[in-house]
Amino acid sequence: MTKSADAAVADQPVPALRDFGGGPFGIYIHVPFCATRCGYCDFNTYTAGELGTSASPQSWFEALRGELATAAERFAAFPTATPAVETIFVGGGTPSLLGGDGLADVMRAVRDNFTLAAGAEVTTESNPESTSPEFFDKLLAGGFTRISLGMQSAAQHVLKILDRTHTPGRAVAAAKEARAAGFEHVNLDLIYGTPGETDVDLDASLDAVLSAGVDHVSAYSLIVEDGTALARRVRRGELPAPDDDVLAARYERIDARLDAAGLSWYEVSNWAANDDARCRHNLGYWDGGDWLGAGPGAHSHIGGVRWWNVKHPARYADRVALGGLPAAGWENLSAAEQYTERVMLTARLRTGLPIRDLDAGGRAAAERVVADGLAELRNERLILTDRGRLLADAVVRTLLT
Repeated sequence: MTKSADAAVADQPVPALRDFGGGPFGIYIHVPFCATRCGYCDFNTYTAGELGTSASPQSWFEALRGELATAAERFAAFPTATPAVETIFVGGGTPSLLGGDGLADVMRAVRDNFTLAAGAEVTTESNPESTSPEFFDKLLAGGFTRISLGMQSAAQHVLKILDRTHTPGRAVAAAKEARAAGFEHVNLDLIYGTPGETDVDLDASLDAVLSAGVDHVSAYSLIVEDGTALARRVRRGELPAPDDDVLAARYERIDARLDAAGLSWYEVSNWAANDDARCRHNLGYWDGGDWLGAGPGAHSHIGGVRWWNVKHPARYADRVALGGLPAAGWENLSAAEQYTERVMLTARLRTGLPIRDLDAGGRAAAERVVADGLAELRNERLILTDRGRLLADAVVRTLLT
């Protein structure tokens, strides 16, 4: 059942909730601000020019505090106590535009309303250009434990096509500054398959990543999303669309280099130096945990109920001021929907999908997937082979057929 919350503020998702689902509980904070818009990005983000005077970081922060307080109050009415927060992830947008002090304020707002578990993982995304040694010092003092930096590529011409504003060497420098400040866990994001990228460019990016001494790498194939500037350039014939064969070869190249350097895959697009280096917040998503998403457009999931906030920062602030949660809509996930999501997400993990979680049709499909060499059965779990990772989406479709 899906319901819209636009008609009345009183139509909120929380009355549909009965309890937390028993998995880890995390909080995602969405910062919707960017200095410029990257050509490939379709996230819910806004530049200052796009917002005008309708919203600001200060109005966003005041609304965020209100949403967190309201959520904590609603959760307190559950039959069982709100679990301690195991992970926090501040994403965007460009959270680093808030500065070290602004991000520390975000953490204080979370602590004012929720209890953090001992050893909680606290991550923020950052654009390398809006970081500095002082910035990382303030984050560490403010309770952050993990940094994720958007590098994308070490090749200037690739960054230009993506409309990225940082210089090629800045991401590595920022990663080293974060490590020097005392952050044990630092991630660099890569995008591969950009039009004009060569194998030499990719190798240079991997050389740069490995020189930074990070313990986590995320690598995503370029997806041309409808409505983006990049999509318009591809449609006009100015740039070629990414080639699937090239993307597969690039993925294999990335995996081989990272594996040789001691970074092993634990999810199709993520590699870590050890278990402690894995992103626990994202694992919460993939393993079916519960999370509160706060901020414009953020999605939440508690006990099989999912809701999503209104997108525009000004409208988000207005809805928070009216009381209740700023939900645009919500849905109770049916057993079939929960099963689909479980297969879609868990199948991508190196730990694999437990065979017992599959229905009869899924178990028959799993046998076909194994026969095709796309997965193997190990300890009653279906685990993707190297070839299966390249075709992970097709494997999932087969399992759900």
